[in-house]
Amino acid sequence: MSKRVLVAAPRSFCAGVVRAIDIVETLLETHGPPVYVRHQIVHNVHVVRDLEARGAIFVESEQEVPEGALVVLSAHGVAPQVYRKCAERDLKVIDATCPLVSKVHAEARRYAARGLKIALVGHAGHEEVVGTMGEAPDAIVLVETAGEAERLELDGDQGVAYLTQTTLSVDDTADVVDALRDRFPDLVGPPSADICYATQNRQDAVKKICEQATLVLVVGSTTSSNANRLVEVARTCGADAYLVDDESDLDPAWLVGHETVGLTAGASSPDLLVNRVADRLAELGFAERVEVELTREDVYFRLPAELR
Repeated sequence: MSKRVLVAAPRSFCAGVVRAIDIVETLLETHGPPVYVRHQIVHNVHVVRDLEARGAIFVESEQEVPEGALVVLSAHGVAPQVYRKCAERDLKVIDATCPLVSKVHAEARRYAARGLKIALVGHAGHEEVVGTMGEAPDAIVLVETAGEAERLELDGDQGVAYLTQTTLSVDDTADVVDALRDRFPDLVGPPSADICYATQNRQDAVKKICEQATLVLVVGSTTSSNANRLVEVARTCGADAYLVDDESDLDPAWLVGHETVGLTAGASSPDLLVNRVADRLAELGFAERVEVELTREDVYFRLPAELR
């Protein structure tokens, strides 16, 4: 039997990432460089380097952008204070926040206005979590684990709602949400559509290829939480799994003893990198490439009105 590569589908860019990159590329073409971008537009080193080469300048803070200049806010969303600081510097803001993140921000404001305490299920320090918490800092408490949910203490009879970091899957959040519901039986929650469809689809596709693959390679940068999670999912399924930025990270020693290798990519990773890794695998004896499609994605997010 020939050595095979099972390529998961869906993989690579999601609609929110496509929209964010399109925004920066459109501005580079119409406005011309430099185009300032607050934080990495998406968490992928290749995307960032490509845009930098074309004139994008990535900064950690809006304070680094010259007064009156154009600045793009990344796909992960920001807290309201960032918009205020941009206004103080007379910056022209183009918002590349993923619409799914914007929906969670709106729900945070709505729950807070109702007087509810909000348990935000997510990872401390992640840019999306920082932005969401900034929408209602006095009302939101971060909950990372089921254990934290079980121990959560709130004042009096205050009602409780929960929100989740969009780039987590239903599987990622189920234990924590169940623990919150056990702790607070009247827990209010958002529609399941708030969970990023792309994160769930990519994890489900990895589970599918792990039915046959004993080794899985995930194309993505170390800064990408969803790519790292795909590695964890594959390992949970019993496969060996590694995160690679591109084909240069592939260690041939990993392939020893494996006949079927799975290949996928996080939602911030270009598909061309998947092809390059597949080509390298072919050079190493894994010449048969099989696409394993779990579902098709047809989600599309429009550009901001000012760029249409």
